[in-house]
Amino acid sequence: MSDVRVIIQRDSEREERVVTTGTTAAELFAGERSVIAARVAGELKDLSYQVQDGETVEGVEISSEDGLNILRHSTAHVMAQAVQELFPEAKLGIGPPVRDGFYYDFDVEKPFTPEDLKRVEKRMQEIQKRGQRFSRRVVTDEAAREELADEPYKLELIGLKGSASHDDGADVEVGAGELTIYDNLDAKTGELCWKDLCRGPHLPSTRNIPAFKLMRNAAAYWRGSEKNPMLQRIYGTAWPSKEELKAHLEFLAEAEKRDHRKLGSELDLFSIPEQIGSGLAVFHPKGGIVRRVMEDYSRRRHEEEGYEFVYTPHATKGKLFETSGHLDWYADGMYPPMQLDEGVDYYLKPMNCPMHNLIFDARGRSYRELPLRLFEFGTVYRYEKSGVVHGLTRARGFTQDDAHIYCTREQMSEELDRTLTFVLNLLRDYGLTDFYLELSTKDPEKFVGSDEAWEEATETLRQVAEKQGLPLVPDPGGAAFYGPKISVQAKDAIGRTWQMSTIQLDFNLPERFDLEYTAADGSKTRPVMIHRALFGSIERFFAVLLEHYAGAFPAWLAPVQAVGIPIGDAHVDHLEKFADAARKQGLRIEVDSSSDRMQKKIRNAQKQKVPFMVIAGDEDMANGAVSFRYRDGSQENGIPVDEAIAKIAKVVEERAQV
Repeated sequence: MSDVRVIIQRDSEREERVVTTGTTAAELFAGERSVIAARVAGELKDLSYQVQDGETVEGVEISSEDGLNILRHSTAHVMAQAVQELFPEAKLGIGPPVRDGFYYDFDVEKPFTPEDLKRVEKRMQEIQKRGQRFSRRVVTDEAAREELADEPYKLELIGLKGSASHDDGADVEVGAGELTIYDNLDAKTGELCWKDLCRGPHLPSTRNIPAFKLMRNAAAYWRGSEKNPMLQRIYGTAWPSKEELKAHLEFLAEAEKRDHRKLGSELDLFSIPEQIGSGLAVFHPKGGIVRRVMEDYSRRRHEEEGYEFVYTPHATKGKLFETSGHLDWYADGMYPPMQLDEGVDYYLKPMNCPMHNLIFDARGRSYRELPLRLFEFGTVYRYEKSGVVHGLTRARGFTQDDAHIYCTREQMSEELDRTLTFVLNLLRDYGLTDFYLELSTKDPEKFVGSDEAWEEATETLRQVAEKQGLPLVPDPGGAAFYGPKISVQAKDAIGRTWQMSTIQLDFNLPERFDLEYTAADGSKTRPVMIHRALFGSIERFFAVLLEHYAGAFPAWLAPVQAVGIPIGDAHVDHLEKFADAARKQGLRIEVDSSSDRMQKKIRNAQKQKVPFMVIAGDEDMANGAVSFRYRDGSQENGIPVDEAIAKIAKVVEERAQV
């Protein structure tokens, strides 16, 4: 036995400790029940890892991001073990941790049923109580192939060692280094209960899984490709405590109530007809009103800010996207070409920027015209995989509120600052107020232009973002191929984060399109280009607002701002006159003159989340007044007609919520 010196890192504190050879990370953190793994030289290790002389060891707590991933991936292993115990014919796919949970893919003869999931969850609880140990074992490729000969998908993963992708979760199984299998061992006898190809690390024992629940199952292509077999995926969630699991399930229940697809149907706002195709929505009259109001307000604010409106076609010759670089870098996200004009390839546009460049280049430009701010509600088409299409938030056809700003190098910083301030203020006008910013930097494998241009653009964006006084989070490698970007991330009413506006600085497309303006000294100079989508897409922003407000839009956005509800038939005429006067002031009001009883009319208006229910009876008629009933059930009686209309108009003008 010899002494080993290690440093234990806790936040900013460092403790040097002398231990004996063979000491494990678990012994360093004995008694610290929240520590479930260790980080050594930046790498995550099991607590069974034996520390080496001179190493710095940091405990990984279960509630940290890495700790949650380890918890959830370990729970995925328990789920896979339970499935194979109940369904011995099941072949294993991949089981990575994902945001708030985990999943595992299985090749089985029949899709899992809700009853199957209950059985799997019960078996998982039994495995959890047994306290099986997760034990890491290094194997050669040949030995792994021999051990896993009956697992065809695992055999494929072994062949990916060194090139496994994070996108499909394969990197949780195999990395670039040694190959490992994790055994689940009986706590008392050490007997092998189950095993899986995995990089790890894992919890010390299944008893370290505090709380979990299986959520649902779905079909998923192996490794996300339509060319591969269809597998069955079971989703679950796991948390450091039963209280956190309960809170998460309550959050999910609230999120389900707010699901824009559900609300879109209930409120008759939009649909996605099968006859048109996945990811391609149609807006119904009420949804059309909300969308038009959103666009009209945005249009007015852009005009005030000095933007000029342009329009471009939906399709173009492929040559344009060769010039822009999209066919080199973005072809997988584009619809296949249509061959027209004797074999010329035409594409549905995935971006508006190349066409805006042609507008800039349509005639000579002077420095006196800059900054030139071109704006378009431009519909684009992107071929998203069927597995990721999701209502209006991930669509195949959508309309961007797209702007491209051309300016001089000297104007660049001020224009970015002005643009970001405008973006944030406009989002606040729609009711979003809780923001942070994300700075996406160069993907070293996917970029055009010089390193120097990228460094200048990135630093300029960083300085502009910091001036807003909002948290700034790095997003390494997340930039588009032509330039770095700032993304505005907004939190909604229940704390979910949505990516909203993006602002991208681009020195490269002006170069590729040979864009020039005449400078003050008469020389030809390259402009700087700023890409800016404020909503991201109108459809997605519509969905975010719908979920943020749970369908109860503020009056200025509501498709119906007020509904007249007569106590009896004798009061209909009074409310019709009220509605006529209100419509003359631009308000959207309906009168429910159906044969339903008054209480049902109120329930109908509440279900439709109408801001103002305008009720009239004998007393209201006699006094030339109406009464208000609000969404929360509160009431305000005997309001003179003119005053009532003025009150609704004021709430609309101020974009207030009632």
